[in-house]
Amino acid sequence: MDSELKRSDDIFQCVMCGDCCAGFGGTYVTQKDIEKISAFINCDSIKFKEKFCSSSGSKYVLAQSETGQCIFFQHDRQCSIHPVKPHMCKAWPFIPTLVSNPENWDAMADSCSGMKKNIPYDVIIRIVSSEISNLAERESIPWF
Repeated sequence: MDSELKRSDDIFQCVMCGDCCAGFGGTYVTQKDIEKISAFINCDSIKFKEKFCSSSGSKYVLAQSETGQCIFFQHDRQCSIHPVKPHMCKAWPFIPTLVSNPENWDAMADSCSGMKKNIPYDVIIRIVSSEISNLAERESIPWF
């Protein structure tokens, strides 16, 4: 089985459920994310931070609605900023913590039906590391 798991879509296929848009401590946004989203919605980046973000330490996270979902998640299960979605959204579920804590994969999979469970740790580390590198290369930014 391990030899069959080579690519990201062997262990994750998004089912467009929107569950990743809720909770989990919020969606971190980089300054580059803020600038892209601000331009997309025709909003000054300073006003964008005031209106659509909250602080989490020295970083910003997108605000959440009263339902606990991202403020940009809409009733029809669509993201209103999808063309410029934040780096963290593009990366999901291939996040750096899984490289050092691959045992978290199954816990995350309990909340994300697109993630396959019971994947060997070495496979998770290999695929997640590769996806992180590929996205950083495409985005020309390191993970924050």
